[in-house]
Amino acid sequence: MTDISMKSGTSRRSFLQTAGLSTVGGAAVLTGTNTAAQAQSGEPIVIGGPIQMTGGGAADGIEFKRGLEMAAEEINAAGGILGRPVEIVVADTESGGDDKITSAGQRLIDRDNASALITGYNFGSQIALQNVAADASVVYMHADTARAHTALVGSDPEKYWQSFMYCPSEVYYGFAYLNYIKTLEDSGQFIPVNKKIAIVTGPIQYSINIANSIQEEAAKYGYEISLYETVEAPTNDWGPTLAKLREDEPGFIVVTHFFPGDQAQFMKQFLTNPTNSLVYLQYGASLAAFRDIAGDASKDVLYATNIGVLSGDIGADFTARYLAKYGDKASPNGGAQTYEALHMFAQAAALAGGVGEAYDDGQNKKVADRLRNLIYRGPTGAIRFDKQTQQAFSYPVQTNDPSLGMSHIFSQIAKKEENGKIVSPVPYSVAEFRKPHWIKA
Repeated sequence: MTDISMKSGTSRRSFLQTAGLSTVGGAAVLTGTNTAAQAQSGEPIVIGGPIQMTGGGAADGIEFKRGLEMAAEEINAAGGILGRPVEIVVADTESGGDDKITSAGQRLIDRDNASALITGYNFGSQIALQNVAADASVVYMHADTARAHTALVGSDPEKYWQSFMYCPSEVYYGFAYLNYIKTLEDSGQFIPVNKKIAIVTGPIQYSINIANSIQEEAAKYGYEISLYETVEAPTNDWGPTLAKLREDEPGFIVVTHFFPGDQAQFMKQFLTNPTNSLVYLQYGASLAAFRDIAGDASKDVLYATNIGVLSGDIGADFTARYLAKYGDKASPNGGAQTYEALHMFAQAAALAGGVGEAYDDGQNKKVADRLRNLIYRGPTGAIRFDKQTQQAFSYPVQTNDPSLGMSHIFSQIAKKEENGKIVSPVPYSVAEFRKPHWIKA
């Protein structure tokens, strides 16, 4: 990491003119005065987005950029921060490793004068930007869904006070999946041909961690792992994997390799000679890109995400406005993530009396403290941080109160033209689980 000297001077960042409890349509309801900020009225507040705009993660990256821009427009329309507009600057992490990610984050701080870093997820070790943020004393908010974050921040909270993961870690996918299929069985909604689970994962650690969490816990729920297969990215030819699945038919197929294009090819090739298996695709199927490529092969696919737009007034309002702005092919599930992260950050900054410049420990620690104590209700549900690890709580895995945790959502696709319908958890489910059309047993 480059050694950068401390910058002096008073904070360039300040109050939002209006901030308070979250709404989907505006920046808030808090006013205040700040003489230093008033003297610099009109100076932009730069929010840096280290986002994968090219490569394997670009489908999500495009939505992450849109979410930031939409939130900034709303905050600015409400008056900005004491008349100063929020400016979004994006640096492409190229769906690369830590070197690309670190470089992008450092550029945003040193070249573009970013006062905070906000993104969705990036690849790599998923702890690269925490170190960039720690060195520069800027708040960093992300949705990497990584236990690497919780381990890092939990091990040294004094160093990583500025890093927040505004979703639960991927570990909860395993528990939630096994609990859900057991519930389907126990309620008679789905009777599998056997208790075998075939797992297909990819090269990204996130995918591997989810696969491992299912493998490690399966026996406790009465299931056995019949296949554990690792594929490369990208994967267009699923023939070898499908041959193994057809040779030893499982009751359940879990694909934790989450690239939407690869998942779409899996479904198209699977349906040429399907097994009587309930197919679960990790996250990627939640994106419009998956349905675009898979077409009719997307019908009846079950997928999950621990951060996604919920049913109800707030989610419906956001989805309608997002699709009206970016078109029917856009994916609100992706855009909502950075959208609400920026709104949450803006509220915390307002309550803290403003945002500090990079390397301003004092003021930025005040913002971080406000984030740590906020409960924010946005399109994806309630964001409440565990104060030790600074990750969002999960509902219903960690808390049985949906107002205090982010919902782990299971959805099923009915039509290729529409996002999947939420089938779990209550109170957000809007459809009943349906046995997939390819299962004849």
